[in-house]
Amino acid sequence: METALSNEIYLRNIRALWRTDPRLAWQIDDHGEPQSVRVLPARSGAPTGLVTDRQGRSLYLHSRHDPAAEADRLVASVPVDDNECFVICGLGLGHHVRALFDRTRREGLLLICEPNLDVIAAAMFSVDLSAVLESGRCTFLTRTAKDEIHARLDPWNTTMILGTHFVAHPPSERLAPEFFAAVRAAVTDYIAYCRTSVVTAVANSRITCKNIAFNLPAYLSTPPIDPLRNRFAGLPAIIVSAGPSLRRNVDRLADLRDRAVLIAVQTTLKPLLARGIRPHFVTSLDFHEVSRSFFQGIDPAALAEVHLVAEPKATWHVIDEYPGPVSLLDNSFARLCLGDTLAARDGLKGGATVAHLSFYLAEYLGCDPIIFLGQDLAYTDHLFYTPGVAHHEAWRPELNRFVTIEMKEWERIVRRRNILRKVRDIHGTEIYTDETLFTYLEQFEGDFARSPARVIDATEGGARKRYTSVMTLAEAARQFCTRPIPPDRFDYLRRLAWRDGRRLEAGRAALRKRAEAVREIRDASSACIDVLKELMTLTDRPAEFNRRLARVDDLRARMQRHEQTYRMISMMSQHAELRRFRADRSLQRHRPRGPERAKRQLARDIEFLSAMIEGADTLLQIFDQALARFDEAIRRCPSHACGPQGGPPP
Repeated sequence: METALSNEIYLRNIRALWRTDPRLAWQIDDHGEPQSVRVLPARSGAPTGLVTDRQGRSLYLHSRHDPAAEADRLVASVPVDDNECFVICGLGLGHHVRALFDRTRREGLLLICEPNLDVIAAAMFSVDLSAVLESGRCTFLTRTAKDEIHARLDPWNTTMILGTHFVAHPPSERLAPEFFAAVRAAVTDYIAYCRTSVVTAVANSRITCKNIAFNLPAYLSTPPIDPLRNRFAGLPAIIVSAGPSLRRNVDRLADLRDRAVLIAVQTTLKPLLARGIRPHFVTSLDFHEVSRSFFQGIDPAALAEVHLVAEPKATWHVIDEYPGPVSLLDNSFARLCLGDTLAARDGLKGGATVAHLSFYLAEYLGCDPIIFLGQDLAYTDHLFYTPGVAHHEAWRPELNRFVTIEMKEWERIVRRRNILRKVRDIHGTEIYTDETLFTYLEQFEGDFARSPARVIDATEGGARKRYTSVMTLAEAARQFCTRPIPPDRFDYLRRLAWRDGRRLEAGRAALRKRAEAVREIRDASSACIDVLKELMTLTDRPAEFNRRLARVDDLRARMQRHEQTYRMISMMSQHAELRRFRADRSLQRHRPRGPERAKRQLARDIEFLSAMIEGADTLLQIFDQALARFDEAIRRCPSHACGPQGGPPP
């Protein structure tokens, strides 16, 4: 039989692929014509493919009669109206890919999963997919490595959580069932990770902005982390987390403090101090006031040289009350409040937990290796926490001979039964974790893969973490913690001014100016809603509609003069941004015309602006309270350096 390869089609496809995925284009160009796939004309004249399956039997990738009609039938049942992303398990020659692309009106995101370069080459030589490839809405997944999948999907995370549907190409599934099972699991895990991140951001956006605004006086009066960059280069760091395995080795830390940089997550601070172990750093980022309990009741003298490194979104109760040295990290919302010049400082990558923050801090310090302790990310021995954490203190009134700590721990796990899952532990045995902890594990593994430092998992329990070396703490100490830390590495604690009020007046003035811009945007938005409501009655009178529309353009120009302030209000209205994104996608998909399209656009804009006004009002309330905190800080610390140390402002 004659082949149906076409150099003309190949050139169109490969030219388009070079623009959007140069790495894959290079691989296909280097691969050349398909060897294991015979491309043959079907009865309709369209190409089909013939391969040999694992059992040595011949298998057609598409119909021998009419591949295009078969593709139309395959995609006819795909719920395109309810989804934004379509994960296509198997490329074949691409007939169904092109059919789905057309059915989604060229708006849907297509993730094409195909491990076989020969199959991809056969498609490039036989079916014109150039429109799909050029659209910018097509991504190939050819491997199951999670770090690669995450890198490819990151630009599309919002689109994917708005609706993702898996589309199976049965012949391809027969050829590589393990690959497609693995890619389904990896993409599903990624969507869960994105959904958790987005839902958390939306739910916590307002309290996060409030915490940052309330922490602005401390942001300006405490030194940044800049002097710490590579300060402990080449020295080991031990990150102490509160997982249940910590109890196995926590007492060993007393002997290691002088030979390793100890970084404690906030939940472990009290248990460590109770054992006479004083960490060098403690980290905090949690927005909830419960974090206050992790620092209460501690003798201030014990924290005199324990450096708190916190994200500005951490609850202000912790920042206000911490008696030792404090540094707040760079933050985009703080910069929007104060301006880039006043707020400039180094920051760290955003982390989901204090353990992630501690890891990024260890990298910033230049530590190598970075040793994890108590980082289980699973329910080792069916426990949630290591003994002695603040949560156990909160449970104390409920404890008796019938209700034990172990029972309370197990109850906390069982309450998560709907999101429990199993992973392999460091010994290869199955162990329970949950979707939240699994999300943290996924982020850690991506971080470890990119880290320049060697990462040691000395937890001696919990989930297995890729890109780490598993050791006991004793082994890690013998190998890496062999020399004392030079005392001069800590001399910055004595040199820096830890409470300095000289920039507070400038900060207060910047925040007041930003509040005035918020009021202007709120007033312009309110006036714009009035005009939009009027336009709703004019959609059948184009001339009047267009004349009145000019007023909307004037008001929009007023708002655009305060671009940075508009971004701040958007942070207070995250849910409105998601709703507008979904409404825009619906308009693109359904393409209503004439007055109907205008009415839907106007309704979308009225809903969005109403949410923005509500967000602006909330932001103004926060700013009023933050300005009062500036007044109090200025009163306590007028125009001179304050606190136990003097010296120049940071």
